[in-house]
Amino acid sequence: MQVSCAFPTSLSSPDDIALAEELGYDRAWVYDTPQQSPDVWMTLALAAERTTRIGLGPGVLVPSLRHPMVNAAGTATLAALAPGRVAVSFGTGFTGRRAMGYGAITWRFMDAYIRTYRALLRGEVVEWEGARMRMMHPDGHSPARPIDVPVLIGALGPKGDAVARELGDGLYATLQTPEFMTEYSWVAYLAWGTVLDDAEPAGSDRIRAAGGPGWALAYHGAYEFGGPDAVRGLPGGDAWMDAVERTPERERHLAVHSGHCVELNDADRAAWDAGGHVLLDQATISGTRDGVRRTLDDLAARGVTEIVYQPCGPDPRRELERFLDAARTAAPA
Repeated sequence: MQVSCAFPTSLSSPDDIALAEELGYDRAWVYDTPQQSPDVWMTLALAAERTTRIGLGPGVLVPSLRHPMVNAAGTATLAALAPGRVAVSFGTGFTGRRAMGYGAITWRFMDAYIRTYRALLRGEVVEWEGARMRMMHPDGHSPARPIDVPVLIGALGPKGDAVARELGDGLYATLQTPEFMTEYSWVAYLAWGTVLDDAEPAGSDRIRAAGGPGWALAYHGAYEFGGPDAVRGLPGGDAWMDAVERTPERERHLAVHSGHCVELNDADRAAWDAGGHVLLDQATISGTRDGVRRTLDDLAARGVTEIVYQPCGPDPRRELERFLDAARTAAPA
């Protein structure tokens, strides 16, 4: 299993990626979440200048946020800056759209978008929104077409699986582990968590800062995919919903996704303090070094070929070092 990392795109991400390369991570992915992050392509370009080996890519691009020509040009630029190191992934927009009040894009749109994007990188003339176009970059403005980069697709259900099989080079998964993962040769799985010291209490301030943002996704996801009743069925879920429902309904998505993957928001803190932290080891890859290693072995058995770990909290070096050590240590028999 490859061991990669991810970062919720921030001004420190280029330096964080350089650190990940120093430590030995295989690839670094950064999120396409413009409502809370700097531009993903600018960030990756800076990371390319500060690194020489580590793989780089957006994980995941949300098609509706940019014209396919814009993402094709961004991909071409990064491929020129980091030749042989680029991979790209696409998703329907869990945070990149829902945090702005939209639903996920349809798989029909995703199919059309990725077909157009890949054809542009091959140098073909495409039709988009009723107009014919192609990449026309002169020498020195882009690598020569065709530009070949692997494309992963964030698919969890049958429609996404069908698109990934036809148009993708692998899967980019998170929160769920669909059974069809075993049928792909490349499965990147995004996860959160923290490696605990022996006898470290699960509700400590350090664990809340390092493991909490990933743990909170259990509540964010339950709300988006199952509604308020699904959240109230979780430990601390009533406290979480009570906090969210203090925001007017038309702006409730702002309360849900505030701090997403970075820090706990008001609802998250309420749920944690109400006992929700007992879900930490179920919602994230958290535990002792040996426990984390066993979880990774289980994910590998279910088809994961690349674990993508996002560190959280005030000490990313500590989190990256400890996770990589656990991932590359043989699990006890």
